[in-house]
Amino acid sequence: MHRIITAALILLSFTTCATAFEIRFTEQANTDADTLIVLGASNTPLQQDALKQLASSENFSGKSGQSLQWLSPAAPYNNYKRVIVFGVGNVAEHTTSNAASAGADLARLLAKSAGKNIVIDASQINSSLADTELAAQLAFGATLSAYTFTRYKAKAADGKADTQSQQLNFVVANASEAQRRHAQLSAIANGVTLARDLTNEPAMGLSPANFADKANELKKLGVKVTIFDENALQKNNMGAILAVGRGSARPPRLVIAHWQGSQQAPLAIIGKGITFDTGGYNLKTQADSIIRMTSDMAGAAAALGTIAALAEQKAPVNVVAVMALAENMISDRAYLPGDVVNTAAGISVEVINTDAEGRMVMADALWYAEKHYKPRAMVDIATLTGAKVTALGAYYAGVFSKNDNLVAQLQQAGEQVNEKLWRLPLSDDMLPELKSRIADLRNGGRSAGASTAALFLQQFVGSTPFAHIDIAGNALANSSSGITPEGATGYGVQLLTQWALTQP
Repeated sequence: MHRIITAALILLSFTTCATAFEIRFTEQANTDADTLIVLGASNTPLQQDALKQLASSENFSGKSGQSLQWLSPAAPYNNYKRVIVFGVGNVAEHTTSNAASAGADLARLLAKSAGKNIVIDASQINSSLADTELAAQLAFGATLSAYTFTRYKAKAADGKADTQSQQLNFVVANASEAQRRHAQLSAIANGVTLARDLTNEPAMGLSPANFADKANELKKLGVKVTIFDENALQKNNMGAILAVGRGSARPPRLVIAHWQGSQQAPLAIIGKGITFDTGGYNLKTQADSIIRMTSDMAGAAAALGTIAALAEQKAPVNVVAVMALAENMISDRAYLPGDVVNTAAGISVEVINTDAEGRMVMADALWYAEKHYKPRAMVDIATLTGAKVTALGAYYAGVFSKNDNLVAQLQQAGEQVNEKLWRLPLSDDMLPELKSRIADLRNGGRSAGASTAALFLQQFVGSTPFAHIDIAGNALANSSSGITPEGATGYGVQLLTQWALTQP
């Protein structure tokens, strides 16, 4: 039976994509299409004689991203305007992440193509992935790589206000199974898109209250959203969040988004949400550094994107995200170096550096998640330290934990979705660096900045298994690569979603 299953890309509120794809899965090629894309592999020669001759004459090897185009093709392809042979590398070693990367390469190729109605045929290759998984991953990668943030642009980069819409028809053996898998991946793509939108948004458009409003939109997916305003923060003795946000005319918030898809004890994700970070009175003085501080809420964005991804696919998991939102500004009300701040946990903190504000707001959020949700594991995600960037750059996010099992779970999830983690030290041997003369803790150590920051956070989680993920350097990309466009990456959504879905 000839079945066509359609899945349109869902665009979230901030975003206008320059290229929008309508994704279809079909069990028979559409002969009315204008373009046929045939996938070729580096380890398997093309089988069809005409394509084999074409590949030989054009030195097509099938390596990833390589392509050749046949205009006005002869039989048996003469019903198409063009045939494009597209290389996807060694398909015997295909993983889901490099299939998604191939989809990103395909999207960049299609952005330059006049094709509107496109058939994608994988019959010439023998991938290690099932054809339904391969098709879904190709669509996933194409969708994520096509993302652009054009909220503040009067027109598209090419001078045209209209967006280009292309219909992609993936030929598979089981269209309904491909659509089922694509729906899962589409939910994750939408979560990544939400995180990217929030992170790309300039500070003028994203205050703590604005972020809370975006979280409220997840109620339509069945997410329970709770928002603490200033009064609620005071009632819960969240002195650290209040101190960091005190210098801004736009007050702080604590946002809790809970997807309860099972009755199991929850997993907790805590996100740093500094919607703009001047550094406070320890002012950031480098222009290329401070301009990136619109992204200092990328951890909270990843946490919210993860909840959105899980809720949209109705995942059978129980996950709560607690996001601490504040704007770290300078004013006559701002907290000062040398101040002592009382946290919700009852631990007093001497402020050594007002630019170490992320760990301050997360201290209250960690305490709240542990006390009120009794999670079986807690993971925080934050653009926390420059020391992490010095150590790992953007090649890895840093993971810190005393729990070997939790680290293994997170690293395995990261490998599966190509959001890789590298373990860095978390040791009580460093506790003397956090010792204060006048308070219980200092908010900064004297060396090993990434590790002492993680150790500070460890003091607020009790006995709950805990890991800290530092995504400084991972939240923004200077150029497009793979499924990641220039700008906000949405790093962490795929990782944390995969982690949540694979826990027993």
